[in-house]
Amino acid sequence: MTEKRKPPAGHGWKPGQSGNPKGRKPGTSEVQKLRAAIADRVPDIIKALLAQALEGDVAAARLLLERTIAPLKAVEPPQAIGLPDGNLTEQGRAVLAAVAAGELAPGQGSTLIAAIGALARVAEIDELTARIEALEARGALGGVNA
Repeated sequence: MTEKRKPPAGHGWKPGQSGNPKGRKPGTSEVQKLRAAIADRVPDIIKALLAQALEGDVAAARLLLERTIAPLKAVEPPQAIGLPDGNLTEQGRAVLAAVAAGELAPGQGSTLIAAIGALARVAEIDELTARIEALEARGALGGVNA
């Protein structure tokens, strides 16, 4: 994202005030003139494109479809999978085995493996927190309390 530039100090204009008040008026650029000229003819242009598409013009059909219909996204149906109650490594192996056996889509397997990895990081933080609290409770940190 671009930031709005501040005018150089000592130039006398304020934010929101043009540094060139006698410059080009809004709406007078060549692009804006072209857009204004086309705007009145848009319904006719669309009708012509539609007619070309119906006659077999693939480029016209593609243009119309790309501008009017959102692209389809692949959707994987939810798939139930039983994970062992063991450790996270065993659960990860169970996911990989389900993918290898064709019981689970690769994308779903990848998502589950990533979730197991995130869970491992959370579990690690919980374990470290518990260890620190135990050390603080025993006074093993040299009497330092958080």
